[in-house]
Amino acid sequence: MKRIIIVILLLLQMFVKADVLNKLKQIEAISGVEKIDVQPFTESYLFWFEQPVDHNNLSGPKFKQKVVISHRSYEAPIVVELAGYNLKNYNETELSALLKSNQIKIEHRFFDKSVPETGIEWQYLTIKQSAADHHAIIEALKSALYPQSKWISTGISKGGQTTIFHRYFYPEDVDVSVPYVAPFNLDRVDPRIEKFLNKLGTSKGSLGSFMLGKSENKSQCHYDVRDFQLLCFKRKAELLPLLEEYTKGKGYTFKKVGSTERAFELMVLEYQFAFWQWGTECGSIPAGEDVEATDIFKHLLSVSGPDFFEDKEIERMYPFMYAAYTETGMYDYKTAPFKKYLPDNKKNITFDFALPEGVYVPAFNKLQAEAIIAWMQTDAENILFIYGGQDPWAATAVELKDNIRCRKYIKPDMSHRCRINSFEAITREDIKITLTDWLK
Repeated sequence: MKRIIIVILLLLQMFVKADVLNKLKQIEAISGVEKIDVQPFTESYLFWFEQPVDHNNLSGPKFKQKVVISHRSYEAPIVVELAGYNLKNYNETELSALLKSNQIKIEHRFFDKSVPETGIEWQYLTIKQSAADHHAIIEALKSALYPQSKWISTGISKGGQTTIFHRYFYPEDVDVSVPYVAPFNLDRVDPRIEKFLNKLGTSKGSLGSFMLGKSENKSQCHYDVRDFQLLCFKRKAELLPLLEEYTKGKGYTFKKVGSTERAFELMVLEYQFAFWQWGTECGSIPAGEDVEATDIFKHLLSVSGPDFFEDKEIERMYPFMYAAYTETGMYDYKTAPFKKYLPDNKKNITFDFALPEGVYVPAFNKLQAEAIIAWMQTDAENILFIYGGQDPWAATAVELKDNIRCRKYIKPDMSHRCRINSFEAITREDIKITLTDWLK
C-alpha cells in the first residue's frame, strides 16, 4: 500500500511539472523554453518572450526578451524581479525566500541578448516601453498560470527604478512593490547627489551614522577619502605603470575614454562615489608619505577598478547610459579639488564618452520624472522602499511626503548593498508585517 501511495505521489508530481511546462508552451509569445535548475524551487524554466520594439506599433519589428520562471506551488504568491539590466543571476531573491513565493525574473529590453536582430532602435529604449514589456509578460503568465495569486514586483538599483516606473504606468499589474536602493533623479545630473557626497563622512552627513575611519573622529572619513584621491594623483607617475601592466594582462583597451592614462584619472575621480556606494571601511584607506605604490594601487583597484571604463564594458552598458541621460539620471565628476592634476580642469567631467556612438540622445525628460514623483507622493500605494543611509544614490531617494499608503525604510549605516536582512530584527519584523497586511 505504501509503495502504491509513493507511485501515485510521483505521478502527481510529474503531472504538475508537465502542467507548468505545457502552460508556458501554450502562450503564443513564448519560445525556446529550457529547463534549468534553481534551488530551492521544484522546477524552473528559461524562455524568450516576443515583444514589439514599439508597443504603439504591434505589427512592427519584434525582439525576444529573456525570462526565467521558478515554481513552488500554485498557492504561493509570485515575486517578479525586474532586473533593470541583463539577467544572469537566476537565484532565489531575498523577497522570494521571505514570502516562500514563486519567482519570475525579467531581463530589461535592449540589454545583452534581449535585442532586436536588426540592432537597437534607441528611441524605443524608454521607461514607458519597458513598462509595457513587463505588463505583457505579467499579464500572460498571470492568465495562464497564476490568476488567483498575489503578485509582488521588485528590483535592485536600476531594477528598483524600473519597478517604480512599471507600477506608475500599470498600477494594477501587481499588489505590492518593493524597490531596493532605487534613486529617483530629477535631472541628467541631479545636484542633490553632489550635496550628499559633500556631507558623507562628515558630522553633517545625511541619512545616518558613519563608518569608523582610521581617525578617532568619525567625521574624518570624508577627508580621508579626498586625501587618498589627492595621493593617487600625486603618485600618478608610479601608479600608471602598474595600471598599464594590470590592464595589459586583462586585455583591456581604453579607446572610448582616450587612453590608459585617462582611465586612471577617471578611476581616481570615481573612487569617492564607489567608496560610499559599496560600503568600504575607512580604516582600509592607505595613508602617509611613505606608503608603497603597490598598496595604493591595490586599494584603488579594490574600490574603483578600470573595468568600468574599458571599451567592452562601456559598450555593454550603452543601454544604461542612454537611459540615464534621457530618463533615469546619472552623476558627474567634480574636478575643482583636483584641477591641477587634470587637463580639463575648467569643467566637470560627464559620461558622454559612455554613450552609444553616433546616436541622437534627446534631452532629459524632466516633466515625466516630475509627474511620477507627484504620483508617488499622492496616489501610489503598497510600495515599500529600502535604502542604505550611506549610499550616494540615497541622495535622490523617494520622498513620500504625506503619502501614508507607502512605506520607506532606511538603514543609516548601510550602503547600496542594503537589503531587508540588513535591518535589525524588530525592523525586519515590521517590514514582514507590512508586506503581509498588504497582501491580504
